[in-house]
Order: sequence, then structure tokens, then C-alpha cells
Amino acid sequence: MDDDQRILDLFHALDQLPGPEHLEFPHGFDYARAGTQAARLAERLSRELARPCVLDGPMQDASYSFMVRIPAAATEAGVPLGIRLSNFGHLAVVTTPAPDGHDDLDQAMKGGALSATDRWRIDSALSDLGYLLVPQQLLHRLYDGRTWLADDVGEAISYGEHRGRATWWTRFFDHL
Repeated sequence: MDDDQRILDLFHALDQLPGPEHLEFPHGFDYARAGTQAARLAERLSRELARPCVLDGPMQDASYSFMVRIPAAATEAGVPLGIRLSNFGHLAVVTTPAPDGHDDLDQAMKGGALSATDRWRIDSALSDLGYLLVPQQLLHRLYDGRTWLADDVGEAISYGEHRGRATWWTRFFDHL
């Protein structure tokens, strides 16, 4: 089984965790603990990148709790980055200026939006703090899970190429 399939299988498993109908977080999700962990990530990246990184959150009405914003001045490529932290399974995703700017970090590096050094720093910080970095291209797949998001929701969701349909991004990293 390849890594992409393992991550998709994880998405489906996380999607089935017991949780409230609003889908923002599973039962037992601890915002205080998530906030402490997110603050540790922001502090570490601020230290390693020698510039303050901003922690946004906690988010309301969203399937992610916090976002760490890395300013352009802190990156070797001069491109701002964001790291969204899901309320499910310690998932994390790195974004370039627009959420759909690059499908994965390899593409961001090829496009000049991310240096190898910054990628290593971000990957290491996420891994050391227990986060699982997921590639955006998997999050852009149509959501085929078990919640009401699998239904056609009309224009309520308009992210990416699947206008009007939920994606795994919606399920784990977006406002609901």
C-alpha cells in the first residue's frame, strides 16, 4: 500500500470518530491541549526562522483549530506560508499564499515558493510535535465519507475545482 492510500484510509477512519453533528471536532477534542501544542509549534518556528510566526485561533465553526502564519520575511523564498492544524488526528497542512496555491510541498519547492531548508525546518517541527503533514492534493479529492458533507450541498461550499461539493479539505481543514 502506498503512502497516499494510507493517508486516505486515515481520513476515512478519522471521519468515523464519534462526534457531534456539527463535525467540527470529535468527542474528547481538547482545545486547550491543541492550543498549547499549536503555541509550541509557533514558538519553535519563530525561533528556527528567526522571525515571529503568528498563531491564529482557536477557530470557530471550523474543522481546524489553529493556524500558524509564517511571514514572507521569515522564509528563504520570500513567500508567506501557513500551517493549518486540524481538529482530527493531529493532521497538519502547509499552504502557500492561496490554499490551493501548490498541491504539495514538492511542487511548492519546484515553483520557488519553498526552500529545501525551510521545508526541512517545518517538516521537523511538525513531526517532532506529533503532527502528520498531509499533502494538499489528497485533500482536494471529493469527500466520500459518511457525514452529511457527502451530500451535494449546492453553493455552500465553493473551494477549489469541486465547486458546490465538499472535499477532504472541507472535512478536516475548513470552516463548516
